[in-house]
Amino acid sequence: MGSPACQRRGVDSPPRRQMRGIALLFVLWATALLTLIIGGYVLIAHVEHLQARNLADTTRARYYAEAGLHRAVLEMRMTDPLTRWVADGRTYTFHLDDIPIEVSLTDESGKLDLNIADEHSLTNFLRGRGVEEEDAVALAHAIIDWRDPDDEALPFGAESSDYRRAGFPYGAKNAYFDTVAELQQVMGMSYELYRKLEPAVTVYAGRNQPNPAYASADALLALPDMTPEMAEEFVQLRRSMPIGDPSQAGLLTLPDGTPVMAGGGGFTYSVRSKATLPNGAYGLLEATIRIGGAAANGRPFVILRWRDNENA
Repeated sequence: MGSPACQRRGVDSPPRRQMRGIALLFVLWATALLTLIIGGYVLIAHVEHLQARNLADTTRARYYAEAGLHRAVLEMRMTDPLTRWVADGRTYTFHLDDIPIEVSLTDESGKLDLNIADEHSLTNFLRGRGVEEEDAVALAHAIIDWRDPDDEALPFGAESSDYRRAGFPYGAKNAYFDTVAELQQVMGMSYELYRKLEPAVTVYAGRNQPNPAYASADALLALPDMTPEMAEEFVQLRRSMPIGDPSQAGLLTLPDGTPVMAGGGGFTYSVRSKATLPNGAYGLLEATIRIGGAAANGRPFVILRWRDNENA
């Protein structure tokens, strides 16, 4: 307790000064805690706002990409060959509400059919994609053994007994591939190699070799005597030629001299459509569609495969 003189002059006693110091520390601590709590709520609100905006932008971009798919269907149904889009993988760009949309489509006849391709086409294709000769032959045999109905393995192939010995929980399918993705189950196929092969193979072409009028450079490697350099040059020349110009007929030839004529495609297409918003958000879809026919039930097209926003 302070002296009477200290109390008369209004000077705090030491215990009172100590309590005021403790109160000040408590106020500072409470203020800091409230600041942290409010800051946390502000951060959460900001993140949720960004997530909502990203979801809205992605959804918007996806619908623009779907508009690109429908535009591709419309263009492919045009009767005039001079204005119809060419389904050989080239990119078409148009704007909708000032949003750029890039669309490319490939006639499935321009791909290598896993269910129809023979040993030579499969081996050529695999070798052209960088697989060593012996491995290419073995993998080609394994693909054929997977789809053929018998249990007799080709010299370097694999039937159900070989799968069991190798520890696989399944055997050869002994039936056609239903999807391209099944290729991953074939003995000897790695995921990395599958990703390289996937864009150039199909189960919808119904022919032994890719149609060179629509084939990509990778798919062209299934043709006899075709090299990667020749395939790239062939595609560049094909895309530089005026569409529907009869004077250009016969200028495209395969390595054996066979002329390549436009046409002979099918009704099944792979479509890749990408729409990019001004802020950089994009919608990307890849679909395989069949235009018209009984399967479409009167609709413009039917979707056989769908994949979106996997990669840019």
